[in-house]
Amino acid sequence: MAKKAKETVMLFCAHPDDEILGMGGTIAKYSKEGKEVIAVIFSYGEASHPWMKKRFTVKTRVKESRRAGKIVGTKKTIFLALKDGALATEIKRPRTTMMIKRLIKKYKPSKIFTHSFDDILYKDHKTVYNIMNKIMSEIDYKGDAYTFNIWNITNLRKRNLPKMIVDISTTFRTKMRALKEFKSQKVALVQLLPVVYLRGFKHGFEGNHKWGEKFYKIR
Repeated sequence: MAKKAKETVMLFCAHPDDEILGMGGTIAKYSKEGKEVIAVIFSYGEASHPWMKKRFTVKTRVKESRRAGKIVGTKKTIFLALKDGALATEIKRPRTTMMIKRLIKKYKPSKIFTHSFDDILYKDHKTVYNIMNKIMSEIDYKGDAYTFNIWNITNLRKRNLPKMIVDISTTFRTKMRALKEFKSQKVALVQLLPVVYLRGFKHGFEGNHKWGEKFYKIR
């Protein structure tokens, strides 16, 4: 009997740590269930430390992301190496679009996750949302596609979209442990932690769970 292929899930985000902030508990849950999660990160997040030489920032942030991915069970983390803070320009290059399409074709994900349209504090988040929406339409992606928030507690303009709440009661601590790997982002994460806890509790309550992560279905 032929061995059944494992289900693959892909997530596309702008910066290292977005993957854990947005859906770290879900990654850990899917990994425990035997699903393979592929994280595609558009930039190295090098703009977070403009006073450091780029190669040092890149090396640090890649190492942190891979360590965090190992904790939650990410199968593979792929960096597109686009310029942080300038994704709107970089994404217009045909080579970038083709690269993303090839990755989706290669891994054939049943689900794709990406940034929310309402996550507007960072323009790169909205840029990733826009390009992923465009690409999924162009390739006529047949799987399910969901968005996650980083800074917002909930979606503001798309609250009527279908919702999926994932029970991360057994993986919330794993998510928080993975976040600790991003030591270079300590200042920003300290500001975000209250939002992470509040959102996790709120979404868990909505789904009748202790902790939850909520996603909005866009396809």
